[in-house]
Amino acid sequence: MEKALPPIPAKRYFTIGEVGELCAVKPHVLRYWEQEFTQLRPMKRRGNRRYYQHHEVLMIRRIRDLLYDQGFTISGARNKMQEILQLEREKRRNGEVWLDGVEVVEMADFEINESDDQPPDAAPHSFSERLLYLRRELFEIRNLLSLAH
Repeated sequence: MEKALPPIPAKRYFTIGEVGELCAVKPHVLRYWEQEFTQLRPMKRRGNRRYYQHHEVLMIRRIRDLLYDQGFTISGARNKMQEILQLEREKRRNGEVWLDGVEVVEMADFEINESDDQPPDAAPHSFSERLLYLRRELFEIRNLLSLAH
């Protein structure tokens, strides 16, 4: 019988070590999954430190479930994640509720070039960075609210 994963704390960013504990996956496996699953793009800061957001932790749990519990290969899990994301896009277009824990917005296409001296959740300075920051904040709030239902 598999041990249940711990609840995800209500905080903005998680280090790779924290995510490893929350998802029962070693950090080197998480780094490998980033290469295999294009949807998984944690924010990287000074020294290539990774900071994962809540929706990424949920995505990692879903990937873990596909690989470890359902027996998918990496390729099969990658295809399944693409299918899930496509279904969620269609649901979003139709005004339906998203599946729990899947972030559909491709925020990975946007990079914020913040100063390395700032903490990971420091407010950005340029107008475009502030807009992107606000957008991320709103999606995080929406995800947290959807989990409360």
